[in-house]
Amino acid sequence: MRVLVVTAVAAERDAVCAAGGPHEAYELPGGYALHRPSGARSPAFDVLAAGVGPAAAAAGTATALTAAALSGAPYDLAVSAGIGGGFAPAAPLGSLVVADEIVVADLGAETPDGFAPVTALGFGTVAHRPDAALVRAFAAASGAAAGPVLTVSTVTGSAERAAELAARHPGALAEAMEGFGVAEAAAAHGVPVLEVRAVSNAVGPRDRDAWRIGPALTALTGAFGALPGALSAP
Repeated sequence: MRVLVVTAVAAERDAVCAAGGPHEAYELPGGYALHRPSGARSPAFDVLAAGVGPAAAAAGTATALTAAALSGAPYDLAVSAGIGGGFAPAAPLGSLVVADEIVVADLGAETPDGFAPVTALGFGTVAHRPDAALVRAFAAASGAAAGPVLTVSTVTGSAERAAELAARHPGALAEAMEGFGVAEAAAAHGVPVLEVRAVSNAVGPRDRDAWRIGPALTALTGAFGALPGALSAP
């Protein structure tokens, strides 16, 4: 099984790679560096740091998926992975979250009645649902909580914004900036998608002193140590 893992930045990429041992970098069109495990492994995780935000994530994911398809070795799964903000108290610092729904939270329009998603305007989609059996298997293997993960282009920085998102998306566990972009590219290629987040900070007022990036990256490595078991689960 071939798996493409897409992160935003190199630190997240390296945390994923640490779960599978040595990787070698290969250049993709557009100057992307794809990190591939040294030697034969199954499942094989190729890891790409595509950049921050949904547009960069979609572009990088599409490039990697296209290159793999043209080579005759397409991917079987695309995973958006990294650290992110957790909605308290359901997703505390250091915990893992797997998306049962990947939702773009700020694609739409402001109206006199509040925010209207792009679907209310007659366009596009606002959510992708990963395979439920795979979500359950990963949650069981890793200890992750399963629930909606929101994709935003602007990270939440106030209690008011956090409350608004929570009210519009009941049950949301986390927010990040890339999942929906990865999911859109994967859907265009007919490739299943998953999103995995390790919680580094609380969604709400920005308090950098309270962030726990190191422990979140360690949790991310653990998550990808558990992923092979989830993929092989009956």
